[in-house]
Amino acid sequence: MIFFTVFKQVIILFILIFTGVFLAKKNFFTENAVKSVTDIVLYLVSPCVIIKSFIRKCDMEILKNVLLSFLVAAVVHIVFIVVANILLHDKDDARKRVLRFGAVFGNCGFMSLPIQQAILGDLGVLYCASFIAVFNVFSWTYGIAEMSGNKSDMSVKRIFLNPGVIATAIGFIIFSLSIPVPEVVSMPIGYFAALNTPVPMLVIGYHLSKSNLRNAISDANCFISCLAKLIILPVVALSIIYLIGIRGDLFVSTAISASSPVAAYTTMFSYKFKKATNLSVNLVSLSTLLSLLTIPVIVALAQKLA
Repeated sequence: MIFFTVFKQVIILFILIFTGVFLAKKNFFTENAVKSVTDIVLYLVSPCVIIKSFIRKCDMEILKNVLLSFLVAAVVHIVFIVVANILLHDKDDARKRVLRFGAVFGNCGFMSLPIQQAILGDLGVLYCASFIAVFNVFSWTYGIAEMSGNKSDMSVKRIFLNPGVIATAIGFIIFSLSIPVPEVVSMPIGYFAALNTPVPMLVIGYHLSKSNLRNAISDANCFISCLAKLIILPVVALSIIYLIGIRGDLFVSTAISASSPVAAYTTMFSYKFKKATNLSVNLVSLSTLLSLLTIPVIVALAQKLA
């Protein structure tokens, strides 16, 4: 029953994704349009989703779990980095860096937030906001160093002055201090947040329409990286946080975030640092398709264990 509940939510997302594929094939979606829409989601919609999740009366139990969720997210990313470096190799250094980056960093914003909302409601989004903040810190530190091969490319400004971290900081202040948010402000935030499910799925659909899945499937290391991201790494990380005593909604929320497909950041960073961009597109596309089956399985198991 749990499996089919999650599966239904993923199916809904994939209907939206393939609508994006259709629009791209019919040239309703251009590259410039997608870039603009992506910026709107990144700088407006996603921050509103995060802030909206924090607009609630402060509860000490929830506050404790929110703080704990930051630690759990950090543990997940560290485990991912260690396991990815053990598992993933390639003779081509550029390909190796993209494979490892893709396995570590998941689409915890675009893909996870809508599932969190559907399965756990605003509480899931609240925990996911912590995961996204930690994702941003790791991606702008380890991620850039891994993809570029040069630690000097890391920037303190990029770590802390990005939409995910700023929105989480604003939301956490509102929540922890129980700051009242007037309806004239909270309503627009809610309207923008409502765009988070359909719009990102259309963007993912556009990228799927431009990928070559046949090449992705025939590329053994690409396929292994996808399996690592979707199954191996989440299972290892969730086993560890289960053993240290994490249970309940926080465990399920972590499972949703950890089992997300390869992040679009993989393509953006590979393009920026000239590292096997075609491989990055294949990773994002193939892992997104495979996640139709893997996310329901991982989340259903997490709900039973939780």
